[in-house]
Amino acid sequence: MFILNIETSTKNCSVSLAKNGITVLCKEIAEQGYSHAEKLHVFIEEILNESNIAFDDLNAIAVSKGPGSYTGLRIGVSAAKGLCYALNIPLISIDTLELLARQLRVEKGHIVPMIDARRMEVYSAVFDSNHKKVREVEAEILTSDSFSNFEGTIHFVGDSAEKAKTVLTDSRFVFHEKIIFPSSNEMSVLSFEKYQNNDFEDVAYFEPYYLKDFMLTK
Repeated sequence: MFILNIETSTKNCSVSLAKNGITVLCKEIAEQGYSHAEKLHVFIEEILNESNIAFDDLNAIAVSKGPGSYTGLRIGVSAAKGLCYALNIPLISIDTLELLARQLRVEKGHIVPMIDARRMEVYSAVFDSNHKKVREVEAEILTSDSFSNFEGTIHFVGDSAEKAKTVLTDSRFVFHEKIIFPSSNEMSVLSFEKYQNNDFEDVAYFEPYYLKDFMLTK
């Protein structure tokens, strides 16, 4: 059972190949300027070649559905839908913030993955220590009162640590600054579970979860 996983919701352009829910090979690069359009299809081809897997051997394509960068999500989803259509295989979507949360393992407390929006705004969700979502995804402006309704230690991951630390100063807030971007490596287990449950998207009508409208600035 081979599934190709694509994650392009942030600056990290990430592709992995999974066999029965276990990552076989992962390639990714995070650059200041988005290079997804140049790197994504190169990574896909390299991974298949290095794994001796043909496109026809793939059973499904999984893609990170957002929230995140409007352009990044469009590139990833467009590539995934094109491959699914051409190969006549299912499309699977994975919550981007869950991918971030699953990079961290804690015994207790909550995990809050955050993706930078702009100014003091972030896209975030809240998970328990077993990576079960206990608060849905929101676009929120960070203040000193953010997450005050959750007790105990709160662990933050994502690319918003610097600005978050200026307002989230309580001693129970822990920032894991090495975990910055979501990765396709964490998609392997999740996409395999969805495949087994026939949890597929409609290739023709699926759209990324942007959460907010695209903003054009001068």
